[in-house]
Amino acid sequence: MSFVGKKLINDPNAAVTEFIEGLVETYTGLQYLDGFPEVKVVLRADVSSSTYDKVSVISGGGSGHEPAHAGFVGQGMLTAAICGDIFASPPVDSILAGIRAVTGLMGCLLIVKNYTGDRLNFGLAAEQAKSEGYKVEMVIVGDDCALPPRGITGRRGLAGTILVHKVAGAAADAGCSLAEVTAEARRASEMIGTMGVALSVCTLPGQVTSDRLGPGKMELGLGIHGEPGAAVADLQPADVVVAHVLMQILSSETHYVPIERGNNVVLMINGLGATPVMELMIAAGKAVPMLQLEHGLAVDRMYTGSFMTSLDMAGLSITVMKVDEAILERLDAPTKAPAWPVGVDGKRPATKIPVPVPLSPILTNKECPSRPQQLSEQGRILEVAIEAAANELINIRDSLNEWDSKVGDGDCGSTMFRGASAIVEDMKKYYPLNDVTETIKEIGFSIRRVMGGTSGIIYDILFKAAYAKLKSTSQCTVTSKELASALQAAIAAVSLYGGASAGYRTLLDALIPASEVLQERLKAGDDPIDAFVLSSEAAFIGAESTKHMHAQAGRSTYISIDILASVPDPGAMAAASWYKAAASAVKKYHQTS
Repeated sequence: MSFVGKKLINDPNAAVTEFIEGLVETYTGLQYLDGFPEVKVVLRADVSSSTYDKVSVISGGGSGHEPAHAGFVGQGMLTAAICGDIFASPPVDSILAGIRAVTGLMGCLLIVKNYTGDRLNFGLAAEQAKSEGYKVEMVIVGDDCALPPRGITGRRGLAGTILVHKVAGAAADAGCSLAEVTAEARRASEMIGTMGVALSVCTLPGQVTSDRLGPGKMELGLGIHGEPGAAVADLQPADVVVAHVLMQILSSETHYVPIERGNNVVLMINGLGATPVMELMIAAGKAVPMLQLEHGLAVDRMYTGSFMTSLDMAGLSITVMKVDEAILERLDAPTKAPAWPVGVDGKRPATKIPVPVPLSPILTNKECPSRPQQLSEQGRILEVAIEAAANELINIRDSLNEWDSKVGDGDCGSTMFRGASAIVEDMKKYYPLNDVTETIKEIGFSIRRVMGGTSGIIYDILFKAAYAKLKSTSQCTVTSKELASALQAAIAAVSLYGGASAGYRTLLDALIPASEVLQERLKAGDDPIDAFVLSSEAAFIGAESTKHMHAQAGRSTYISIDILASVPDPGAMAAASWYKAAASAVKKYHQTS
């Protein structure tokens, strides 16, 4: 049992920061940006954007997968790694800080695992960096072979991503151009297949370990964020498990990877966090002869160890990658990344000096907003609505987590709780409540500061788009129709960047019917407050209807239909809950005032 499992580590954010501190104290040549722990960026200590003359290779994602990704920072591999909170995508601001810190004239490549939150956050950061004059490319890795692509989501990014890091890092270190490094990384990503097997469920710091996996059972085709696997089966001997996984990866029916008899491959046996080295070596000993004798493949390289874990999960994943001499040259190239299975040289410096966080070249000074001493009538209404919405999310945290533990990674409620708590606190000091438009912008700032993962970036987009719409059409006092148009614009932005729409089992299944009813009732001349309340009822009906939907976006796409039918989508329920709480509070305010 781990420290996490024994509840000796209870604070997820503290766990991530303490890991980074330990990492940079342990290994030569690593550093972290100032602004830590809010900005969690590990980078090469010898690289500066003003002097670096090679392509920078940047990756990252949620923490909890150590040594990925920070352990693979070093000459010949990653130039920087952006660390999110546990199982949560890093925020855009942190990604931008990493890009600005290490990207020189040659540009940078972002290597992103195929999860919605990572794609959105890294994608928006890339667009912002491009607008600042940086050359940026992005390669998305989806090496999961457990499930066919579903909806718009595609195959998940798993341990095979580490091999792409190595290929891209070696190409960059050899002096290749950004286009060449990108092409090599993309080609490598297309040659990889991975599948995992879990013997236990991981424990999130501060939470009780799920008991969904009963005694004598194992999960096949797991994700790396605590979500359920593709199937549950009885425990089997190691040779049976390894044979099944290899058959799934190399299936001629699914064509996950372009590997045929006679090809050369490399093999990676990856521990998931609580797997003894003995068991990894046993799996390696079974896999190599199976690949050679049963599948007719030449195994050129073998990597065994913990590369991409899932906290304290017992189990392993197997990765097979088709190779040629060019890819092998990149895999064999020297690197100082501490977690790659080669020696590390150099002396550890006596102290660590934080590197300042680079500011955006186009950043302008902005006076910090403040809460007005006296509120206007609209300001009081806005305060009542925001407070009610935030408090509702705080109150339903456990219910959202419980639903999400069945269809996701179990932290929806905790994520919404962090955002709601920050909004309540910031509203007391900073929100210019008499100005609706500027207040909506400040809500977005609160969310960006504390909410990670897909939910954080989606809500950030939601409020930014609403602000942009109001800014173009409104003054301090905003009409009901303008608010309705802003909601419509915000929904359109989330759909554009996230790829989801009605019926995909997301928060849009609550917000879209709410927006439609609100527009319809206002157009019919209804009282705005009555229209708001009616639209909130539509939001709840829409959220409840997600029980009958097949997920086409997010981690729920990997969950069986039977499990999905047992609970509504947590994100949709969260949206419906805060929306209805706000509507009810506004109606009550008018009835009593």
